[in-house]
Amino acid sequence: MNGILPIIPPKANRKVPEPPDYRRYRDRNRVERMFNKLKQSRRIATRYDKIALSFESSLNLPSVRLWIKSYVNRT
Repeated sequence: MNGILPIIPPKANRKVPEPPDYRRYRDRNRVERMFNKLKQSRRIATRYDKIALSFESSLNLPSVRLWIKSYVNRT
């Protein structure tokens, strides 16, 4: 496979299935879900900010909102 490690599990009908690394698959899935949640913020999805520093700064607010949700009402 050209030296590329498979991360996504193969389809059930594949003749020679490659064994995936499920830990890397879980990590990749987690990162993709985080980006999808960040893109729910319209400012991030459309990238209104033209300067890189301003865009990176605008990432902070949705990131903090996601981070705080995981700690609120936890006992």
